[in-house]
Amino acid sequence: MSGNENTQGMEKIVSLCKRRGFIFQASEIYGGLNGVWDYGPLGTDLKNNLKQYWWQVMVRERDDVVGLEGSILTHPAVLKASGHVDTFTDPMIDCRTCKARLRADQLTEKDAVKTCPNCGGKDLTEARPFNLMFQTQMGASADPASIAYLRPETAQSIFVKFRNVLDVSRKKLPFGIAQIGKAFRNEINPRNFTFRSREFEQMELEYFCRPEQGMDLLAYWLKERIKFYEEIGISRKRLHVLDVPEEERAFYSKGTFDIEYEFPFGRQELEGVAYRTDYDLQQHIKASGKPLDYFDEETKERFVPHVVEPSAGVDRTVLALICDAYDQDTAPDEKGKMETRVVMRFHPRMAPIKCAIFPLLRNKEALVAKAREVQALLRPHMNVFYDESGAIGRRYRRQDEIGTPFGVTIDFETLGEKGEEMRDTVTLRDRDSMKQERVAIKDLPEFISSRIRQNRAMTARTRLPSNS
Repeated sequence: MSGNENTQGMEKIVSLCKRRGFIFQASEIYGGLNGVWDYGPLGTDLKNNLKQYWWQVMVRERDDVVGLEGSILTHPAVLKASGHVDTFTDPMIDCRTCKARLRADQLTEKDAVKTCPNCGGKDLTEARPFNLMFQTQMGASADPASIAYLRPETAQSIFVKFRNVLDVSRKKLPFGIAQIGKAFRNEINPRNFTFRSREFEQMELEYFCRPEQGMDLLAYWLKERIKFYEEIGISRKRLHVLDVPEEERAFYSKGTFDIEYEFPFGRQELEGVAYRTDYDLQQHIKASGKPLDYFDEETKERFVPHVVEPSAGVDRTVLALICDAYDQDTAPDEKGKMETRVVMRFHPRMAPIKCAIFPLLRNKEALVAKAREVQALLRPHMNVFYDESGAIGRRYRRQDEIGTPFGVTIDFETLGEKGEEMRDTVTLRDRDSMKQERVAIKDLPEFISSRIRQNRAMTARTRLPSNS
């Protein structure tokens, strides 16, 4: 796909997100807040489905992982020890011609000369460090002692709570602490819709282990995380694994893989899987003077655990789900004329609404009553949507555009008007194939739920390395 086609494709996706209530610009009625986004009704459900499935796979289905919810406001000593206060910076450059403020890696190069990507100007300032953390004041006094930060990542609250969690959970190595939560970075130039934002959510696991287990567990978690993206419906052919070269890794990392996705605006990182060694715990031991080590009851050995970290962005993954699902095809309208259909091909487990329920006619009381019965039957099992407005074909199209995988139509056969053998059956329509089949109302919850669970094989999950 050409650059122009990619741009147009992204514009269509952004337009759909606003039009159908996935994502809105924050504070839009006041001109918007750059790099900050609000999720509408459908976006909220999509995001929650993603987070809930991550938690299910990473915590509930495992004996070796527990959860944590750390505070957003962070003590400056925590971020001083981690290195964020001194080194969490991006090189910033100003273009004197168009006044754009840019990260150094955004500059374009022409004839070995750095230029502004916006205006092509060459009159640029020298790069200078820009700290990405949001600083705030706690309490009534505005002095250095009252400084706190909005956390730039969720990982540090896990490291400083390592001892607390270890004591109460009684876990043995290897084990992990998982967290989903907000983080904040004062990006120089937020861009690419929600991909690079100033307020975002992370899904992180810190998996603690013995030093000799680190590299094997790095490979293990890379496989697990690739499998996760496939299970939520992201195309494997659009996923790529980058083995980050040593010179580009953090100095404390013994190995880092980036899981990348082919967005319309280019291949970008969805998740990093890094072997961080014992750097973080050692830093907090030195700074706090508190023990954050582990005692092995079997070997009588005391040591500081190493850690492997799979760290994913919620907002980036939501954007990947939307980009991957967006499609256009042709389908006949009510009169049989072919027309363009916009369809979001979400995997059923990620789709914001699982099933839409339609009475064939809104002015037929018996149809409406039966449709409401079906709605009440399905609602405890999944998110459903009732729609009686407009022609049935228009209703199908509205649901296709938001990714609803199944549509149930209550028609005259349901009422038994065309034979008793069809009484209490409905027409079940599949979003992708548009094929229809008759299903008994009583079988709907399990029938649809089984479709939602498809391609989910718990026994197929990668086993932990044998030396673990």
